[in-house]
This record gives sequence, structure tokens and C-alpha cells, in this order.
Amino acid sequence: MKYFVKPGSIVREIWGKSDTILFIFAGASAEFALNKAVDWLYFTGRLPADPLGRLFSTVAYARRIVFSEEADAYRAIDSMAAIHAGVEAKRGTSIPDWAYRDVLFMLIDYSIRSYELLERRLTLEERAEVFQIFNRVGTRMGIAGLPDSLATWEADRAQHLLQNLEQSPYTSDLYRQYRKHLGWVRYWLLLQAQVLVVPRRVHLLLKLQRLQLLRPVLALYKFFRKFKAEWLLKELILPPAYKSEIKELDSFPRFAHPKY
Repeated sequence: MKYFVKPGSIVREIWGKSDTILFIFAGASAEFALNKAVDWLYFTGRLPADPLGRLFSTVAYARRIVFSEEADAYRAIDSMAAIHAGVEAKRGTSIPDWAYRDVLFMLIDYSIRSYELLERRLTLEERAEVFQIFNRVGTRMGIAGLPDSLATWEADRAQHLLQNLEQSPYTSDLYRQYRKHLGWVRYWLLLQAQVLVVPRRVHLLLKLQRLQLLRPVLALYKFFRKFKAEWLLKELILPPAYKSEIKELDSFPRFAHPKY
């Protein structure tokens, strides 16, 4: 049986834990709010209307790709590409290639950053594996201008962060939606998670505070995790409506076709 991502891969480990996925979301939610192409996410209205639901839909696609047999993973990627093509047809214009690359680059970067924050530093070979797998996703989607190596990706990622991010009215509105859907306490936790995981460029543009107030909580969480008691903390901080979905992120996926 041939899988898109081989069993034992570091990518399976990263995307097989709710902890790392939630930090990936924290970083991506910050960067999406700054991206110059964020108007595309507003075009369908789904992101501002239900940012948490949009998260789980996106995560469902990513995990379907990571844990599926190769043929099924290709079907999921092709389905994603078709959905984007449909949105482009409705709007009468194309999503820029750089915007597609931005999303792919985010998945690579925050996969690495989140795992290293919660677990350990990745080896050069493991970082290259994360890059290669998501680059294969981009290649299958037909995204132009993809880097051909980890080193090239690192340079391209730095350039994208400088060129494609800005504060805009969408930034403020999206953060209002985060606050509305999460409530004040969980919204504060989201901001603190972003402080820990986002690149310096994102940190500066969003004017995030410098104090890493979540760092002691993270240390406590890691201690609880040693005794498999981390859900005592998760029960306190996670939105009740999504607890079952988040628990499923710690198990091998059962593939219903995700909404997008």
C-alpha cells in the first residue's frame, strides 16, 4: 500500500497531534489577517462568518492528504484545486500564484515552528522532509514558481514575508471575528500563542506584545502531558463546541469528505 506520506514520517507526527495543529492555526490565523490576498478569503464569506469552522475544514483536508493512500491524497488535492477554481470563476479573476505559495509556505513554516515549540528541534533532514511533502502538494495543484529545495524555500519565505503582508481593514475585522467567536479569555490565549510561534515580521506588523506570558503555562502543559493529563488544561481553554473535533485530531483520521 503506497501512502502519500510514508508511515513514520515526521509530518505524520506533526499533523497527528492536536497540540501542534492548534499552534499551526494560531500562526496561520495571524498571517492570514495580514496577507495582501486576504480579500479572497472574504469573497465567500466563510472565514469571517466562522473562523473556527474554516480551521477544521482546512485541517480536515491537510490530514486527509497526510494520512491517506497516495491515490486518495491526490483526489483530496484535486478537490481543493477545483474548489479554488470555482471561486475564481465566480469572481471572474484568478488567485495570484504568490498567494497560493504564501499558503503553502505557511503550512511548511508553522508545521516546523509548532513542533519545535512543543517538542524538540527538527533535524535538517526532517525540515527538508516537511518542505518536500508540502511542495508535492503544491506541485499537484499546479502552483507556479515553487522552490526546488529547503534553502530556496527559506529565502523565498523571507521574501514573501516582506512583500506580501500589510495591515489593512481586513486585519482589524478578522481579529474582531476571532474575539467574537472565541470570547475574551480564549482570544487572549490565541494572541499569546501567536507571540510564541509567528515570525518577527508578523509580530511587528500586528504589534504583538513582547512578553511571552504563555511560556509558563506551556511548561505546565508539557508537565501534564507526561502523565497523559493534558486534557485537564484543554477542558478549561478550548471552545466547548469544538472539543470533540479537537480530540479527534489526536487519533488516526476517519475520512469523511471535508467541507471547504
